[in-house]
Amino acid sequence: MLRVSAEMTNADVDLHLVNGESSEGGDVAHADELMAFATAVATRDDSELTACRERLLSVSNAEVLVDAAAVAGNFQRMVRIADSTGIPLDAERMEMFSVAVDALELRRFKTSEHTPL
Repeated sequence: MLRVSAEMTNADVDLHLVNGESSEGGDVAHADELMAFATAVATRDDSELTACRERLLSVSNAEVLVDAAAVAGNFQRMVRIADSTGIPLDAERMEMFSVAVDALELRRFKTSEHTPL
């Protein structure tokens, strides 16, 4: 989804940010602060989330913060639905998913044991 939307808008999206590396020079405004915020949401560290939320707000505005929180909440919802229903990957998309899994180094996560990629 990110790849397609980036291609449609001619945006330069650096996937290294997903793996915790800095994204200086990319087209995503406040990328480092957004990534820190997303990481704090995912790790459920309340003190880190507070600090990241304040940092993101200091470099952007309330609209950006609300949008980031809404996106994080939506992804949490989608992941829980997918995990609980056991949505299988179809053969047509396996190659595309495999490329994304490699690019994002997703096999490093323990939960990847349950994914047949």
